[in-house]
Amino acid sequence: MIVGLTGGIGSGKTTILKYFKSLGVPVYIADDEAKTLMHHSKIIKQKLIELFGEEAYINNTLNRSYLASKIFNDKSLLAKMNAIVHPKVAEHFKKWYKKQNSPYVIKEAAIIFENNQQQYYDFIITVIADESLRIKRVIQRDGSSEEKIKSIINNQWSDEDKIKASDFIIFNNNLEEAKKQALKIHNSILEKLNH
Repeated sequence: MIVGLTGGIGSGKTTILKYFKSLGVPVYIADDEAKTLMHHSKIIKQKLIELFGEEAYINNTLNRSYLASKIFNDKSLLAKMNAIVHPKVAEHFKKWYKKQNSPYVIKEAAIIFENNQQQYYDFIITVIADESLRIKRVIQRDGSSEEKIKSIINNQWSDEDKIKASDFIIFNNNLEEAKKQALKIHNSILEKLNH
């Protein structure tokens, strides 16, 4: 069974994922794999250079800040980049998934709903947290400006919309409480599998 885990920037998806991993659930982080493939796949590299120009890579290394500046306010460029990267990530996930040997796996992807990918999951868990806390977390983590974080938040589905479309919700304002919720969800999924 494939369980999707999503949530807006700064909601604490990675922390919750680590907790599921500690319960023995195999986890797949789509963003990390996308970054790896953008660095190592010759096909992706070639297509990104065609799309963004030679500056997409500096000394054979992905120029992330350059790409970010290009796609930040250009949704069509972002969509074109995703069309290059996402199918490769999906292929990679399929191979990874076949090697797993557990009742269920979690695939973490920040924009399941935004990319209309819901149908690929048996269940979807959404991690949410108060916006002020999310902004504070991202500033601490990345040193991003509040304005930039708010712009990313505004490009993603609202928590209200995600809640309506999800099977499970984890409120992650307090980590200990969030872990209790995650454990409950874990047990609930295992129970559903046994019926």
